[in-house]
Amino acid sequence: MDVLDWLLDSDPSIRWQVMRDLIDAPAADVAAERARVATEGAGARLLALQAPDGRWGGAAWNRGWDSTMHALWLLRELGLDPASREARRAVALVRQHVTWQGCGPPECDGHRFFDGEVEPCINGQVAAAGACFGEDVGPLVNRLLGEQLPDGGWNCEAVNGSTRSSFNTTICVLEALAEHERAFGRRAEVTDAQRRGQEYLLERRLLRRRSTGEIIERDRKGGASWARFAFPAWWHYDVLRGLEYLRRAGAPPDPRAAEAIDLVMSKREAGGRWLLDTRYPGRMPVDLDDDEGRPSRWMTLRALRVLRWFDAAAFAAALAPSRAPG
Repeated sequence: MDVLDWLLDSDPSIRWQVMRDLIDAPAADVAAERARVATEGAGARLLALQAPDGRWGGAAWNRGWDSTMHALWLLRELGLDPASREARRAVALVRQHVTWQGCGPPECDGHRFFDGEVEPCINGQVAAAGACFGEDVGPLVNRLLGEQLPDGGWNCEAVNGSTRSSFNTTICVLEALAEHERAFGRRAEVTDAQRRGQEYLLERRLLRRRSTGEIIERDRKGGASWARFAFPAWWHYDVLRGLEYLRRAGAPPDPRAAEAIDLVMSKREAGGRWLLDTRYPGRMPVDLDDDEGRPSRWMTLRALRVLRWFDAAAFAAALAPSRAPG
């Protein structure tokens, strides 16, 4: 099957993004397909898991990937339309009822969900979801701006004296800043923080140590390989996620990302598909269509649109095998 046909033969959450990002379908057709995320497939199943008290997984946050924060993160990635009745209802329940009681630092117990807690990696994910769904997360964004380190990134360990940023924390915060600008417009201090954060990634070619130029084989915190791509990634950084952020943020293609693009290209399988390299342990709130080590529509969609953003010729080359006759 042609890779584009294979991608379109899937969940509405994938189909509408393929239509928008890969084949330039008419806006009305894209919007109609996106509307189905709320009522069919993974999006509808995830919405149905929300409890009457607004929570998923019984908590604002947990280590199992099925909490309120993780469900909202995933709904954002699936592309649930913020203007839909279903999204407005779900987010209103979170806003009205969900707090950080019992799942964050004690001083945050009284915080409402969209006020966040203390760690910038968690607050970045909360702010990204909140901004996407139209919530006022300006105070949380301002807090994140004040926590940017001199090297341009962020680190949850800064409160313990760390002066070097973490790729994991930085990507979570950068995604939040980009989402906030998309939802509420550009703000000079947010734009500047994003520029400095992008430089943090690009100075390191998205995968190398700035000090030595060595490829970073393993993440110090979790031991994950940044060359192994996951979806969902949750708080973990990987090279494809870094490229996706740059694309989404409207950053121009930069030669310093070429090595990362080459890595993405190198992982393309016969027929123009990409595999899901890894899944992080935890309780997925809903099953997606991907098994570890198998061709993945999510990974293929994400890889192809990064290639299209960076290099039209590379994008065409990635599609060519799937379109060859015979």
